[in-house]
Amino acid sequence: MCHVVDKVVWAMAGLRLTSSMFELAGALLMLYFGTAARALQVNGLLALVGPLVLVSVTALGLWGVADDLEWSRIAWILLGVGCILFGARG
Repeated sequence: MCHVVDKVVWAMAGLRLTSSMFELAGALLMLYFGTAARALQVNGLLALVGPLVLVSVTALGLWGVADDLEWSRIAWILLGVGCILFGARG
């Protein structure tokens, strides 16, 4: 395994791993319940987790590089995340 010193990278990876555990648990719950209606409900709950993880991981990443980036570049990144969330809304 690579040696990672930056705590922000550990936090970002930890959030993504936690998110993947929620996704796996959701898939197992869908199989457990066995109906399309229940699977749709579980999927709806998972749809709430995805954007929260996206925003959280992006915020952590920006916090980690805030000293190295100009404010205008940070604004472009935030605008891009906003576009992703706007385009993915249902």
